[in-house]
Amino acid sequence: MSCAPIILTNISLSVPGKTLISSFSATVPYGSKIGIIGRNGSGKSTLLNLLSGALPPDTGTFTISRDAILCTVPQTITDHNNLSGGQRFNARLSQALAADPTILLLDEPTNHLDRPNRRSLMRMLQSFEGTLIVVSHDVELLRSCVTKLWHLEDGIVHISAQSYDEYVADMQREKEQLLQTIAKLNKQKKDTHTALMKEQTRNKKQKVYGEKKYADGPAVVRKHQKKSSEVTSGSKRRTINEEKQSTLDQLSQLRTPEVIVPTFSLQPATHAPTMLVTISDGSIGYTKPLLHRLNFTIANGERVALLGSNGSGKSTLIKGILQAPEVYRDGHWSLPPRDQIGYLDQHYATLNEQKTVLEILQTVMPSGTPHATLRTHLNRFLFRSNEEVGALTSTLSGGEKARLSLALIGACTPKLLILDEVTNNLDVENRQHIIEVLRAYPGALLAISHDYDFLAALGITTTYEIAHETLQLSKDLNI
Repeated sequence: MSCAPIILTNISLSVPGKTLISSFSATVPYGSKIGIIGRNGSGKSTLLNLLSGALPPDTGTFTISRDAILCTVPQTITDHNNLSGGQRFNARLSQALAADPTILLLDEPTNHLDRPNRRSLMRMLQSFEGTLIVVSHDVELLRSCVTKLWHLEDGIVHISAQSYDEYVADMQREKEQLLQTIAKLNKQKKDTHTALMKEQTRNKKQKVYGEKKYADGPAVVRKHQKKSSEVTSGSKRRTINEEKQSTLDQLSQLRTPEVIVPTFSLQPATHAPTMLVTISDGSIGYTKPLLHRLNFTIANGERVALLGSNGSGKSTLIKGILQAPEVYRDGHWSLPPRDQIGYLDQHYATLNEQKTVLEILQTVMPSGTPHATLRTHLNRFLFRSNEEVGALTSTLSGGEKARLSLALIGACTPKLLILDEVTNNLDVENRQHIIEVLRAYPGALLAISHDYDFLAALGITTTYEIAHETLQLSKDLNI
């Protein structure tokens, strides 16, 4: 089966204060496999909503065949409330595929999927015969399931038929070339300045010599020589400055990521116990036990990954370690005090959305901490302007909430930090920010994630897996 292509002509779309898509035109033949990439907040999901027909463009036209069967699986699925995130996605995807779609639109489809379901999804996408358009930050999916990229950046959609790795490598090479050009221009500017200083010194010596030897001679000649030298030097500097500004403008379009400088308040205790968490012959559940025969430890400084299929009980075990009142525990559980455990999940639910960035930091810093100290700490986590520091948490993007959560961890560092799918929905830049901070984090880590590359980057030392309602050491994660 085939159908007419999707045609977009001069599509533009804006939200208050920001242009998301500007004059975008493209023809999408039947059977295309397109990955939409870009930073958080760039408008990727908005573009997908436009393609689904849920959102009209401000200007331009969007044409799709009347015979097309278009199905969409969104990023946030609010039905099937009794299911886990991965189970909800699978249910909606099954509904979509049952309609035998000619066009399939997916928004971050791998966010909640365990490893087997990820592999199954990618096999399906590779064999799907219709048109696939998928928003994703999942490098594995982008490598294996799409043949064309739409990179949305500052309102412009850049189209590339390169592979994901080739496209990223080209962008990196372009950035390096621009940085080399700037370094060369800086050297030329310095050399020009040095040459001017030498010329001025030489003119000064000639002037002194001339004044002594030709006290009554034509000063206009000496003045002309000095002016000619300064004009030549000034012209060179203007040319260098113009070329440098042009190069900087090109570099700014690449938006080189800023680097976080992580700092932590945790000091190693002299007589701290070796084990932070010890569970012996434990069980946990709600109305009845969900997990049995639990034997589990986390030592000071240890980095542990917790694996398991969707709905296996990973989150329930985390609730037990966090001493949540809605779960019951049996057996021996030796846990740190709750205020020595940090918890960071993909929704950043621990952040008070009615407070500003600065106010939230003040709640975890010692009373009376100088304002300048607070600003310095936030600056290290890239909150710099008055607008950024004074912004309500409810207005922050996912990446900004991630950085704020990391800043709080740095200011009041827990002995044990629990991570629950923290890289979901984050772009490559914010994902790297999280990795930078967590690599430097001095305490123990317990991480739930289906992102094996992320776990490897954290330096995981021990891996457990939940299977058959119990917990066991696993060798599945090859890190």
